[in-house]
Amino acid sequence: MSDTRGPGPALDLARLTDELDTRLAPADAALAREFPGERPGRQPVHTVYVPADRFRPGLVEEYGEAALAAVDEHEAMLLELLDGDTGLLERVRVKLAAEPVEDLRIDFEDGYGARPDDEDDADARAAATALRDSIGDGTAPPFHGIRFKSFERPTRHRGLRTLAIFLETLTGGGPLPEGFVITLPKVTSVDQVEAMVHAAERVESGLGLVPGSLRFELQIETPQSILGPDGTALVARMVHASAGRCTGLHYGTYDYSAFCGIAAGHQSLEHPVADHAKAVMQAAAAGTGVRLSDGSTNVLPVGDAAQVRAAWANHLRLVRRSLERGYYQGWDLHPAQMPTRYAATFAFYRGGLPAAAERLRTYVGRQSSGILDEPATARALADFLLRGLDCGAVSPEEAGLDAGRLAALAHRPDRNGTAGEGG
Repeated sequence: MSDTRGPGPALDLARLTDELDTRLAPADAALAREFPGERPGRQPVHTVYVPADRFRPGLVEEYGEAALAAVDEHEAMLLELLDGDTGLLERVRVKLAAEPVEDLRIDFEDGYGARPDDEDDADARAAATALRDSIGDGTAPPFHGIRFKSFERPTRHRGLRTLAIFLETLTGGGPLPEGFVITLPKVTSVDQVEAMVHAAERVESGLGLVPGSLRFELQIETPQSILGPDGTALVARMVHASAGRCTGLHYGTYDYSAFCGIAAGHQSLEHPVADHAKAVMQAAAAGTGVRLSDGSTNVLPVGDAAQVRAAWANHLRLVRRSLERGYYQGWDLHPAQMPTRYAATFAFYRGGLPAAAERLRTYVGRQSSGILDEPATARALADFLLRGLDCGAVSPEEAGLDAGRLAALAHRPDRNGTAGEGG
């Protein structure tokens, strides 16, 4: 017979519990503050970069049309790369027609280059006006923003001026549009992140924006942001120095590789230096609500049929590789990369759909099966299905549970910020 007696009279368990609660209260508060969990809402599957001087109203539709034209021109080739899955190809066509770009970044940095101040000023106003008009007529992507020049000394003044002009033109005295974010490139120190927080506060005050509304992504493209001079993972400190304004960490493939001394012909999303950097980023962002994005490949599907085929096969493989490693977003640089972005993404979620849906139904129904899933695994299963729903790869009927229940199981707050189910 088991002994069901409690602690002996010499141990005051209630007192000890109170002592531990008092002792650990600061740590409990710090954990809740610094690791609040997932942010509510959808994460885009990609970010499309467009040089600022090329952005204009109607560009998103033009990108969608160009992507569909690439599919039409090389349909048989693409279908072969998709193992003959006509249903998958049709889903890609529907997506490209309805929502070709999920996240747009108007680029004033490397993709734009150094320009005379008057030209940069004019392009900032023109691009902001074009984005405002696109938002007004409903043709803008659900997520959008700008990348301005870095806070390194040579570009700091120009970058800040571009940001101010763009935001003043975009808002016109009103609030920031929903889904807007800015990208801070080439971050090398925690001080730059703290400076970005300070700049955001001043810009909000000067333009009459809601305090805390200006959010930013950090572009991780220098080794200093991964490994600081004291040997610590500086990117983790950057996340927590952002005063809750940091929404994402974006890996910069080519700058990071070049800084590490990798020869140009070997710079890639799958180089070991890239995998190391992204693993550190992943650990630094876990539990903070900061999302991750992989970088880009500069091997574009242009040229003759053989070149297009090679580039599409490479892109399909790289997107799949990122998804398998927990990087659910990446960069696209050309309209013809979007068909393979969506094809790889949809195939990833649809391929895992039957098993994930069945395992989650078993877990929710408390049924016995050959796999004993724990709450953490159920959380991952729900997140997987929810991401498939968000991008259009999976229908609600196929998922088996509605988005609200999936969000609760995934521990994602709902649109109103309510936390999900425990477990």
